[in-house]
Amino acid sequence: MGDSLPRRVVLTGLGLVTPLGLDLDEIWRALVEGRSGVRTITAFDVSALPVRFGGEIPSFDARKLIDKRHLKRILPMPRTVHLAVAAAQRAMAHAGNLGEGVDPARLGVVFGTSTVPGDLEELHAASVLAYDPAIGRTDIRRWGQDGIPLIPPTWLLNHVPNMSACHISVIHNAQGPNNTITQSDLASLLALAEAYRIIRYGQADVMLAGGADAKLVTLGLVRQCLFSPLSRRNDAPERACRPFDRGRDGRVLGEGASVLVVEGLEHARRRGATILAEVCGCGAAFDRGCTGAGIARAVRAALEQAGVAPGQLDHVNAHGYSTVLDDAWEARGLLQALGSENAAVPVFAPKSYMGNLGTGAGATELAFSLLALAHGTLPGTLNYEEADPQCPLNVSRDGRATTRDWFLKVGLTERGQCAAVVCRRWSE
Repeated sequence: MGDSLPRRVVLTGLGLVTPLGLDLDEIWRALVEGRSGVRTITAFDVSALPVRFGGEIPSFDARKLIDKRHLKRILPMPRTVHLAVAAAQRAMAHAGNLGEGVDPARLGVVFGTSTVPGDLEELHAASVLAYDPAIGRTDIRRWGQDGIPLIPPTWLLNHVPNMSACHISVIHNAQGPNNTITQSDLASLLALAEAYRIIRYGQADVMLAGGADAKLVTLGLVRQCLFSPLSRRNDAPERACRPFDRGRDGRVLGEGASVLVVEGLEHARRRGATILAEVCGCGAAFDRGCTGAGIARAVRAALEQAGVAPGQLDHVNAHGYSTVLDDAWEARGLLQALGSENAAVPVFAPKSYMGNLGTGAGATELAFSLLALAHGTLPGTLNYEEADPQCPLNVSRDGRATTRDWFLKVGLTERGQCAAVVCRRWSE
């Protein structure tokens, strides 16, 4: 509390639940071996859908991963909350003796989610009862009188965005700042940025920051098939997500969660924590018209706050949607920010391994760069086979040694919101 301000901010714990695995060593092996987590969906029947694959977590079972003391309260919640709670539990364990080493009033949560998708089963009985075959649709009067009483009164509460942050806070007795970021695919990266500012200016000692999303549920996948530019490579799902490649043909959906333990440096030192990296700068902007100018402003702001020049970066961890227009837009923004003299900075696109984890994407992808610095190797980007003149970036195709201490993580949404975070390999 008496530390001088602004304080230095470090990362001391990682909890990941991803299509590549749940254990950090397992995830790292998949990255360095170039194994994709994108596969044909098995959780439900997808045979009638135009897209039948995604970054699914086939091994995830909340009953095995969440502390039994909390299962009764967590199991009725949707899959998104299961993923979030499991990731937070793993992050707290990875951070060491955090439970004894922090004042609950100085421990907070900031989490990225959106409207939590539900399952068809939740409304099935009411829908069947209210359907009138004589008119070929739902009878609204019957729905109100007979259908709604079949829906649990807590149903709506299960699907509001702040449920993940609430349950994580209750389970870990986090009585400090608490917030939920709902800014689509940028949410978890913005959650990290908010946690960074909260700790930097002394409003908490430790924050759990991250995000979770479960896009591979029946209703959610049907909606995405109708309205999103998805890849249709059903015959080769592991090759479908190909950021910046000339043959890219659309996004690939995924599911997952990540939680980062964000901590003040002096607090981490006092409790003897293992420090993974330092968060050094954050920036955000809106790219009106998706010209690249907003991405460039966000990147420059993060670099300026970190005191880092573009040429000092080991690599850029890109958003890499894998769509024709979005990747070209991102490439323009990165080149504007880095300058042509730094066009050789390697670019790594993690979505190529697991698809788009939605509100869980940014923090999970940033964690991959943390693992890269820790192991001294930057994995290659999967499925990058032919350069696109519209994306003149130095996309890392093969693994290479990490030779510098800094990396830049970029995130965006299809509507134009942009953010960037700069992290540094930890050294005293």
